[in-house]
Amino acid sequence: MTEYGLLGEKLGHSFSPQIHKALAGYDYGLLPTPPEEVEMLFRRREFRGLNVTIPYKQTVIPLCDEVDPRAAAIGAVNTVVNRNGRLIGYNTDIDGLICLARRTGADMTGKKVVILGSGGTSHTACAAAKELGAAEIVVISRRGENSYGTLSRHADAEILINTTPVGMFPHAGDAPVSLESFPRLSGVLDVIFNPLRTALLMEAEARGIPCGCGLPMLVEQARRAAELFTGTEIDPARTETVLAELTAGVRNVTLIGMPGCGKSAIGRALARRLGKKFVDLDALIVRRAGKSIPEIFAQEGEDAFRALESQVVREAGARSGCVLSTGGGVVTRQENYAPLHQNGVIVHIRRELALLPTTGRPVSQSTDLRELWRRREPLYDAFADLTVDNGGAIEDAAEEIIKELNEA
Repeated sequence: MTEYGLLGEKLGHSFSPQIHKALAGYDYGLLPTPPEEVEMLFRRREFRGLNVTIPYKQTVIPLCDEVDPRAAAIGAVNTVVNRNGRLIGYNTDIDGLICLARRTGADMTGKKVVILGSGGTSHTACAAAKELGAAEIVVISRRGENSYGTLSRHADAEILINTTPVGMFPHAGDAPVSLESFPRLSGVLDVIFNPLRTALLMEAEARGIPCGCGLPMLVEQARRAAELFTGTEIDPARTETVLAELTAGVRNVTLIGMPGCGKSAIGRALARRLGKKFVDLDALIVRRAGKSIPEIFAQEGEDAFRALESQVVREAGARSGCVLSTGGGVVTRQENYAPLHQNGVIVHIRRELALLPTTGRPVSQSTDLRELWRRREPLYDAFADLTVDNGGAIEDAAEEIIKELNEA
């Protein structure tokens, strides 16, 4: 008998077992189930509780003996509890979305809320916006009266919620709309959590608009589901604790800085301390090109090297839970910022110019280091979330980064 688990068609990687274990301590399994087997699973009732994900949130409604009024109004069930043989359906996604809105600071009271997408999550977003006091709710779909072709009619939107998969891995960098269309926004929510920052959220950040991804929603809906499964109240503060642990585990830490500043050595030490995989982007470039970096510069020129570097950055930046060490000139191409920023924190490693080695570093050898620093310092500052000095032992620099990350 399955005690608790996640029901879906193709689940792939899921954080749900980790989240439920951290919240309530019970074992939680993944139940990838083809459509023709869902009804039989419910007939057997050999589970104490299930979470339900796409595409079964509507499918399971008639299979339940009772559906909570909130879930019935939304038209989607994501949590099923077996109470003495009776299956009761609930919707805790709405609790998750309300949590996301509140912790982001997206106050919907009296506001016009525009929701991108018309699927099941859109229905949940509508219900959440209504509970949070929205004055007007508009759903944007592919066709119909309110479509992407008529967005200009809703330029007065104050809160924007993306419930579509546009921008989700592996299509990070895509965005369903440009925020330029909504000059009055005071909050942007995106239910996607891979990457942690979609292109939509990064645009909101750049415009200074409060915004948030779907990871808090995922954890809070799990907390509420766990309460229903166990019949025991779980302190809401656990959501923040588990969220912090989950974020620390999945985020990347990317090191940037002048050639020879110690990125690789510090990166290896940091990866050991954090239990993350270390990825040296220069090593990936060498492997991809089949030749050393000085050879690439000599045979193909810097432009060819930078193009290959940007390709590697896009691929490495899509990973999660890694420490990434970049080349010194990665900041010279603005296109590299989004892939490095989307899944984590960028740390600038500073070191005195007199201590920087130049052997085997084409740009450092061909350019005066003071001039190179003059050009690149503002670029490092623009990319970096944190700055740490490397003036002593490698382990000390790694420890300082960990301290800064914990305080951020």
